[in-house]
Amino acid sequence: MLYNVDDRPVGIFDSGFGGLTVVKAIADLMPGEDLIYFGDSARYPYGPKPREEVLRYSLEICDFLIDSFDVKMIVVACNTASSFALDTIVEKYSLPIVGMIEPGAKSLVSAATSNRVGVIGTVGTISSGAYQEILTDIAPHLEVTCAATPGFVEFVERGELESDQLLVLAERLLRPILDGDVSSLLLGCTHYPFLARTISKVLGDGVTLISSAEETAFSVRQLLIEYLLVTSRTKGSFRAITSGDVEEFRRIGRSLLGLDFSTVTSHKVDR
Repeated sequence: MLYNVDDRPVGIFDSGFGGLTVVKAIADLMPGEDLIYFGDSARYPYGPKPREEVLRYSLEICDFLIDSFDVKMIVVACNTASSFALDTIVEKYSLPIVGMIEPGAKSLVSAATSNRVGVIGTVGTISSGAYQEILTDIAPHLEVTCAATPGFVEFVERGELESDQLLVLAERLLRPILDGDVSSLLLGCTHYPFLARTISKVLGDGVTLISSAEETAFSVRQLLIEYLLVTSRTKGSFRAITSGDVEEFRRIGRSLLGLDFSTVTSHKVDR
């Protein structure tokens, strides 16, 4: 099958480092695509912030990616932003948009080995009811236990993936998931796969942890094909931009994923 060629980059954003899990999945699936990543580290975490604030940040970032890089698609690689801003982003911009909620829900349904499943996320994501609503629509037979896990994002942003303090916090916040006796747990924040070892230590080997990064990458590929936007290149590039400290972003980003962060640049934002 032949496609029109579009070598413009794909724009991806998150409140900090978490969306890099999605970047890696997209790069693995579509190595020819140029990827532009914006990590809004100066304003993380999004989870406790009001809906209107997250919406404003998200629209500012979308405008920046479109105006500065002429991106052909935007991936909202943040569950909180997807919960609060995705509908508005889809309405405002004429290019394809991919969020995290639907791919995450599909991943959980596909991986479920019983009718008891769980979702953890930021306060904003869980309180929005986005996952509860879509799971009720696509898999009403599932019994879903949700838990907000405030503080997890901050540990990842500091590069602190295993510590006694993190373990104590996880034991407290994951109690509803343990009580729900779930077989599968969706990590409903792109930061959380970095904490998988600690989460598994609390929940035990009987609970399957699910990241939606791969399913999101499949959604990206599907839309690129559908909209005739596939690149002609066989090897793409990766560029990261942060609203926070460049050296800190470079150091922690390398330690988390081992990606090349030598070209990280700064873009200042209004707090």
